[in-house]
Amino acid sequence: MSVEPLEPLIYEISKPGRTGVTMPDPDVPTTEIPANLRREELGLPEVSEMEAVRHFVKLSQFNHGIDIGFYPLGSCTMKYNPKINEAVARLPGFAHVHPLQPPETVQGSLALMYMLQQWLMEISGFQAISLQPAAGAQGEFAGILMIRKYHLDQGDEKRTKILVPDSAHGTNPATTTMAGLEVIELPSDDKGDVDLDALKKACETHGDSIAGMMITVPSTLGVFEEHILEIVEAVHNVGGLMYMDGANMNALMGVAKPGELGFDVMHYNLHKTFSTPHGGGGPGSGPVVCNEKLAPFLPGPVVAVVEEADDDVEAPLYGWAMPEKSIGRLKAFQGNFGMHVRAYSYIAMYGTGVADVTNYAVLNANYIRARLKETYHEPYDRACGHEFVLEGHWPQKAPGIHALDISKRLMDYGFHPPTNYFPLIVPEALLIEPTETESKEMLDQFIDAMLKIAEEAEKTPDMLHEAPHNTPVRRVDEVRAAKELVLCCQPLHLTEDVSSSEANDAPAKETVTS
Repeated sequence: MSVEPLEPLIYEISKPGRTGVTMPDPDVPTTEIPANLRREELGLPEVSEMEAVRHFVKLSQFNHGIDIGFYPLGSCTMKYNPKINEAVARLPGFAHVHPLQPPETVQGSLALMYMLQQWLMEISGFQAISLQPAAGAQGEFAGILMIRKYHLDQGDEKRTKILVPDSAHGTNPATTTMAGLEVIELPSDDKGDVDLDALKKACETHGDSIAGMMITVPSTLGVFEEHILEIVEAVHNVGGLMYMDGANMNALMGVAKPGELGFDVMHYNLHKTFSTPHGGGGPGSGPVVCNEKLAPFLPGPVVAVVEEADDDVEAPLYGWAMPEKSIGRLKAFQGNFGMHVRAYSYIAMYGTGVADVTNYAVLNANYIRARLKETYHEPYDRACGHEFVLEGHWPQKAPGIHALDISKRLMDYGFHPPTNYFPLIVPEALLIEPTETESKEMLDQFIDAMLKIAEEAEKTPDMLHEAPHNTPVRRVDEVRAAKELVLCCQPLHLTEDVSSSEANDAPAKETVTS
């Protein structure tokens, strides 16, 4: 097959002497770069500004994002990021503040963080908080370190085990191990809940060595634990503490408070529940909230009122306070402040209407679930929270089709695939989360595509095996791609398109092969 260049690529059009940017004169004294840090030849392309802009804009158009189309990535909550949040975060008073400024010069920023702390405690039903963790996984780590330190502070060194359901996020056992503790896995029952008999047996067997339990509510199966109060009581009865993975707060916000359910500590994912951007793997934000029992162990420092307002002072004075028995600092400075600004804006816009976010997220998920469950096997046939899981295969009707084939074919219809092969306890799992921000019309388009793909799986399975057909990059060998990384920029070339898609009447795009 003939191979033609996509277009003159940025390295190929490089010409000595061309420049894409003119740097302003420095406003500080210049100095020589140390010789051991200088490299004479960096191999960077020399191109004009227009050529550089076109290159990076074209690359950006290869990506799928929430601003481009539906992104039902289960467990990740890829909801729309309101543009007003971005505008607020770019206000000079927030965007240009330096983290080393004295507290008295950044009272507005500290006031925002303090109010965000109050709101996050109110939504979760807890009494103390730290905004410092820079991601959900770091918030988890903070929570488990707090549990560990609490027991050690009590003089109880035997509590080294954490109970973790088999449906948990992978970060849960990883966090436990990183904290130097041991995981005891609990199976799920036939309804997707934690198996109560297995939990009680674990408590009887390991009672005096159980530090606590990590659990997600709703679970990653998308179902609310029907016996959550019994689970909390069982762990508390043997002296353990309850950690709630708050990744799925989009199904609880304004409706149920983990602190009132009996949990001791949890983390938020601000990029999930409160619409701050996921970024390219960051920056995230994972505030950790807890009850009064664990408050002394929070990572710090935290924002506190250091001087109350009175007749002479209109506003309180904010500053930093270190919890008495803190596990210490987890991040340089005070977390990802820009994410705090965006979350503050989001909550301020909704006010007490945050419950509507939950209600619509749950409604949207259950609408899709109800429309698809007769065509795709649903392992747990019950009302879901904000997400639900289906099995992406038909062993009898279409034995060669797998979840990956369905996801690749969805790309031809213009949709980002749902999460594949997670939770691990569901074969050929498709974890679907529409969020509250999608309209019924968009949900119907997605449902129609899923139903059409099910029909194709039976009648024209090769259509799925060879998908996607009209994306910039065709299906790659994902195992090989993960093992044989190409970490440098290389020119891409095209093959002529050899297939078309019924999903799109427009001609298929030229495709790039690896």
